[in-house]
Amino acid sequence: MIKITVIVCTFNRSESLAKSLQSVAASTLPSSVEWEILVVDNNSTDRTREVVEGLCCQYPGRFRYLFEPKSGLSHARNAGIREAQGDILAFTDDDVTVDAAWLQNLTACLHGTEWAGAGGRTLLPEPFSPPSWLGLQESLEMGGPLAALFDIGLEPSELKRPPYGANMAFRKDMFDKYGAFRTDLGASPGPDVPRCNEDTEFGRRLIAGGERLRYEPSAIVYHPVPRERVRKDYFLAWWFDYGRALIREKGESAPLWRIPRHYFSIPKMIGVCVLPRALKWLSTVDPMERFARKCWTWLMAGEIVETYRLARDRRRHEASTVREQG
Repeated sequence: MIKITVIVCTFNRSESLAKSLQSVAASTLPSSVEWEILVVDNNSTDRTREVVEGLCCQYPGRFRYLFEPKSGLSHARNAGIREAQGDILAFTDDDVTVDAAWLQNLTACLHGTEWAGAGGRTLLPEPFSPPSWLGLQESLEMGGPLAALFDIGLEPSELKRPPYGANMAFRKDMFDKYGAFRTDLGASPGPDVPRCNEDTEFGRRLIAGGERLRYEPSAIVYHPVPRERVRKDYFLAWWFDYGRALIREKGESAPLWRIPRHYFSIPKMIGVCVLPRALKWLSTVDPMERFARKCWTWLMAGEIVETYRLARDRRRHEASTVREQG
């Protein structure tokens, strides 16, 4: 019998969490599938535990509660993976509602070995009028920081890009084979950890390893738009963090002719990438295109900052090694 674990990580969102978990509990699956909902409480100080315990009573045997004291979304997800009883692990957020057929449609392809993981469509629950500077129709990437939007059509296909954490599932043996989510990426209370990419980094890890991920458009999640995200400063901070995360994901390259790569890469990034993009941003009149170009400029700034940080940390490590050996 196939068993599925839905992992929902949460932090101080007891009100939205209750609605989200109720929608997951209403999922319809065949009787041949055994499934559970594992809620990972990542240090909440609100009514989270009370909400989950109430659902445990309302749906006996369906819910389990897990407290993870180490703050950070990746820590919470990894704790959920360790405690999950399922052969297939599905992930969603604590502020979404899912379609009744979401879990069945997302995981059906994972009962065999052809597919390592799957991602569905994440849509807005109601009409949304974006501000004049935000072009959601022009770019899938702009919907990511807004509400983890993911919609690449109505036809199932093989994914060439990884899904987002609000709507994804993997066979559990993929975590045994490729490791867990990176804890130096993803939402965290610390300023040193970029807020994004822990979910997509894992998907890219699988794709790079030759695994296949499926896009299943009938697996639908509805993600609300948090009011605090409809601001330019939020988007710019997110894109800056995204640039940092991209560099951290790749890591520092080996020296070239014994010269650290950042001596070449940082000037190149500034001269070849940042300055031309900044000029295009400043010279663009259309507000949507102008802001999109500004976001790309902030992304490059984040890449430069993280490249410098990696080089600095490497120098400090080398200096510390020399002192210890001396």
